[in-house]
Amino acid sequence: MTEPAITSDLIAAHGLSPDEYDRILEIIGRAPSFTELGIFSAMWNEHCSYKSSKKWLRTLPTEGPQVICGPGENAGVVDIGDGQAIVFKMESHNHPSYIEPYQGAATGVGGILRDVFTMGARPIAAMNSLSFGEPTHPKTKSLVSGVVAGVGGYGNCFGVPTVGGEVRFDPAYNGNCLVNAFAAGLADADKIFYSAASGIGMPVVYLGAKTGRDGVGGATMASAEFDDTIEEKRPTVQVGDPFTEKRLMEATLELMATGAVISIQDMGAAGLTCSAVEMGDKGGLGIRLNLDAVPQRETNMTAYEMMLSESQERMLMVLKPDLEDAARAVFEKWDLDFAIVGETIEEDRFVIEHKGVVMADLPLSKLSSTAPEYDRPWVATPPAEPLGDVAQIDPIDGLKALLSDPNYASKRWVYEQYDTQVMADTLRTPGLGAGIVRVHGTNKAIAFTSDVTPRYVQANPVEGGKQAVAEAFRNLTAVGATPLATTDNMNFGNPEKPEIMGQFVGAIDGIGQAVTALDMPIVSGNVSLYNETDGAPILPTPTIGAVGLIADLETAISGVPQDGDLLLVIGQTTGHLGQSALLATVFNRAEGDAPPVDLDAERANGAFVRAHAHLIGACTDVSDGGMALAAFEMAHAAGLGVSVDHADTPILFGEDQARYLVACSFDAAEALCIAAGQDGITIETIGRFGGDTVSFGQSNAPLTVLAAAFETSFEAGIFVDLAAPANHA
Repeated sequence: MTEPAITSDLIAAHGLSPDEYDRILEIIGRAPSFTELGIFSAMWNEHCSYKSSKKWLRTLPTEGPQVICGPGENAGVVDIGDGQAIVFKMESHNHPSYIEPYQGAATGVGGILRDVFTMGARPIAAMNSLSFGEPTHPKTKSLVSGVVAGVGGYGNCFGVPTVGGEVRFDPAYNGNCLVNAFAAGLADADKIFYSAASGIGMPVVYLGAKTGRDGVGGATMASAEFDDTIEEKRPTVQVGDPFTEKRLMEATLELMATGAVISIQDMGAAGLTCSAVEMGDKGGLGIRLNLDAVPQRETNMTAYEMMLSESQERMLMVLKPDLEDAARAVFEKWDLDFAIVGETIEEDRFVIEHKGVVMADLPLSKLSSTAPEYDRPWVATPPAEPLGDVAQIDPIDGLKALLSDPNYASKRWVYEQYDTQVMADTLRTPGLGAGIVRVHGTNKAIAFTSDVTPRYVQANPVEGGKQAVAEAFRNLTAVGATPLATTDNMNFGNPEKPEIMGQFVGAIDGIGQAVTALDMPIVSGNVSLYNETDGAPILPTPTIGAVGLIADLETAISGVPQDGDLLLVIGQTTGHLGQSALLATVFNRAEGDAPPVDLDAERANGAFVRAHAHLIGACTDVSDGGMALAAFEMAHAAGLGVSVDHADTPILFGEDQARYLVACSFDAAEALCIAAGQDGITIETIGRFGGDTVSFGQSNAPLTVLAAAFETSFEAGIFVDLAAPANHA
């Protein structure tokens, strides 16, 4: 097959700028072949090279005594004691999920699971953070249905519990939904597998499923804005097979136990190209590939197609030659492809042969670590205008408005489609704050949460970035977990626009400040830029996934309020209504500044909660909807009424940070208050649980009425004419 001529249109179609193409000419001293152009495009696009974000990502704190492996590998690794480690990462599959919701979301889950077990860890938990357009938008129903079915379809079949996450709606996501997938796995701390190739003349082995044409150009597509040609991009979406992935995981972990693996890399974005280049570059070696040996499920595939295919459930490995037979036997047992497709070489070259012809011969190091890096112009987000007067409202009416909004209503419809109990170690399922999974066979557990409030980041990127980390810190603390580390998924618009780049820079600043102050270093992550359609950007959405350790389950806070328990608030309340859920939902106003985040207060209040977990029966952090929504959610979980002494709108619905609501007995409350006084912690008793009514001052309503709105508003708002989720079996 004759390769097409390299034209300016073809260069542009590959997402390369004229300056970048000139750089390619300078590097190789000639015009590239079509296959070589595809390889450069795959490695130099935003999704793979981080060319607009590397400068700022380097400023993030990534180290700590608990960190075994920080950013740069398939996933981050954190020590949890007893010779064990937790391996985790969050990654986006935004563009594919908008184009083809089911497969886009499903392969996002599959990809993040591979990132984890490629490191030698068995996955034990998954989460997802989903952002959709306004509920009344014509595409929202199909996107929600397809994405949730894809997440559940893949994760359920693979057999990993989904234990947490979040779902939001905003018109800014109408043309570009966000699907951020998180996975975590358990490994022996001294048996972590890395991707750097080593040794000259070592066999490079292809593992897993066969290569097809699905996903060709997917990474490049994910690095561009959407426009009216969006439907033409459907073929760039990968197709997943969770049952093959399950076999691939078992085969990979079994293979690792043989001692045959020198290095291993998931074939994710840019497929064979990215996995081979990254392995070679990290090891300071070259790679020679013979594509005739690549297992293919379609006929007459070209070198270009094989190198850029993003077919799922595939790995690349460098193998110890003397253990080749043992390794092959493992994969044949699991009915998976095992093929030697190349070797490591001493020269800094990436050589691709197909049917006896050299289709690419490039300096390997120039493809990865020396890819373009930009210092994009940026302008800081201007300070928000002060919030004007906000009218006092009947507090029960305000609460009803929040409970009737799909953003704040129960997400039961979503998480009940996920298997939350598989593997039998889930101690806390979605819907009650951070998820908790027992470390199998021990008395310790890991807590998981995913958090961000995009409207805060829009108003004030620095405070919004801080708040995302602080809320994750509080959600882990509220179940008695010591926060360990974080992964970030930075979802933003077009970085070539200075105001968008300014949002990114500000959010990175805030995140960096918070993870430093709260001892939660960033150990892995993903950047997703160009989330725009026809020039309209999403809300800046730097999602924070975080893990915490419960060293002894006796210290976990996992109960619900009991009849007669007192309700206390830890932390200072000033009544900050700027950018609040109440302001948006009741008054249709997006005004004022984001709430300021006092990191010293966050740290001190969190330490106080964990130190006195034995006195606390139930706990939740205070975030969206303020104390009013938090108190209702505690009451609803317990099936009890609650009476709150306050009725003032700012006090009830303000979203001041560094706060927790706590339920405990009278004696425990007295002990907490004494301890708080000694430690200089602000604490106040604000109510009591009991009966069947929710009361704020003199305003009240039956718990059953409020619970009905909370439980049904998500479906009512999204699926009015959809009796059941779509069947994609």
